[in-house]
Amino acid sequence: MKTRIPELRKERKLSQEELALAVGVTRQTITSIEVGKYTASLPLAYKIAKFFGLTIEEVFDFSEIEEEI
Repeated sequence: MKTRIPELRKERKLSQEELALAVGVTRQTITSIEVGKYTASLPLAYKIAKFFGLTIEEVFDFSEIEEEI
């Protein structure tokens, strides 16, 4: 799943480690989400979106999932 997390982090000058600490996961989890190796759980997606002041849909690209429906 594609995300805007790298773009949002860069805009706010945040490292993966800083974001990870803010949402309660490891840096490796953030890395995996950013490169598409791991899909965030709904609670984690909510935490990340809330951290950036956005909705889940504004952070995560669901177009691939919508095509399958």
